[in-house]
Amino acid sequence: MSVNSAEARASVDVVLVKAGRTKIRYPAELLHDDGTRLAVRAPWAGAGVRDFGFVRFEAGDVFTEHYWRDRWYSVKEVRTAAGAVKGWYCDITRPAVLTGTELVVEDLDLDLWRSADGTDVRRLDEDEFAESGLAERDPEAAAAAVAALDELERLARGDGFTDLLA
Repeated sequence: MSVNSAEARASVDVVLVKAGRTKIRYPAELLHDDGTRLAVRAPWAGAGVRDFGFVRFEAGDVFTEHYWRDRWYSVKEVRTAAGAVKGWYCDITRPAVLTGTELVVEDLDLDLWRSADGTDVRRLDEDEFAESGLAERDPEAAAAAVAALDELERLARGDGFTDLLA
């Protein structure tokens, strides 16, 4: 289903689930849904500032988030309130599920950051992933998560990253 301009103003609730519990829920504007990839836009939904050392997420930041129904990740473009690209924060997740106006994504702990200029690509939270026990509980999901992180890192370090979001 393609989203036309009237539908593009539709709202969805993004629900990020981690370890069986809702980590965060926030409203977002639906920009695109072609049946496989969805894109939404939302302001920074976190409480206060989140400083990772290499990037800060703060009030006024705008996230354009890309989700797939057939891929094990999401990619979030982060911009300042003035529109400057900070970079892309990528979550390794199970494929997204849209039911009605609720977009549910299960976070699998692994993350990747790519700076706006592409010179800083870093894998994040591999220790949390190891501690999560997913490899023991669901080895197939754990293997899919690691493969997704490897794929995203390869794309982020090469030319294929912007094509992924086109």
